Amino acid sequence: MKKNNILLSLILCMGLQVSSQELIWEEDFEGDSLNMENWSYETGDGCPDLCGWGNNERQIYSQDYVKVKDGNLVLTADKVGDKYYSGKVNTRDKFEFQYGTVEVRAKLPDGHGLWPAIWMLGDNIDEVGWPASGEIDIMEFVGRQPDTIHNALHTPASHGDTENIKTTPVKNATSKFHIFKMNWTEDAITFYIDGKKTYTFSPSEKNEETYPYRHPFYFLLNLAVGGNFGGPEVDDSIFPKQFLIDYVKVYK
Repeated sequence: MKKNNILLSLILCMGLQVSSQELIWEEDFEGDSLNMENWSYETGDGCPDLCGWGNNERQIYSQDYVKVKDGNLVLTADKVGDKYYSGKVNTRDKFEFQYGTVEVRAKLPDGHGLWPAIWMLGDNIDEVGWPASGEIDIMEFVGRQPDTIHNALHTPASHGDTENIKTTPVKNATSKFHIFKMNWTEDAITFYIDGKKTYTFSPSEKNEETYPYRHPFYFLLNLAVGGNFGGPEVDDSIFPKQFLIDYVKVYK
């Protein structure tokens, strides 16, 4: 009985900590169009500066493949003729923040060659470049690894390589909505999937090389096709496919 009381107290304490956080930004994707006060479209194939978006990705991003419908942001990947098209949006210069808790509810598409992501980049990327700006991958999924979710961070110390990563098995990864959460502080970044902690990144020595996460970041949501991580093979029989994002919330 005493053990049960202690457990109940811990649960209540955790609940109070969550509820004490202030919701500072929220996007519910209501209505029938993208809220341009919060988001911008990214278009094209990355050329000439970053062809294939730096990863040999195949898609051309177009705002025609970004919709808001039934309370969700819908990013659609499709093949038209011999070209792949998809959708990508970001909050750069519209919403950027430093430290807090992020919660995103989303439903992932299945199919070999798809690469949906919920991620963040530092607002200083134009000044210092990548990976000096830092990158936080709140969720990455690749169709060739079904029922597997990735959390990752890219830093100058890792030369941009994916060394700081955690791979987590998730049942029904593509058949239902899941909640992806990230808690970001001055000293650590912790990831959660459906309330379960999956990975904490907190290098013992923290500087601009090992922990470039002490300045504001912005969101990116996209559905890539192929690429170094998502491909290289793509199953053309799967198209079209949709990546659904129900909401994005930020607490402090």
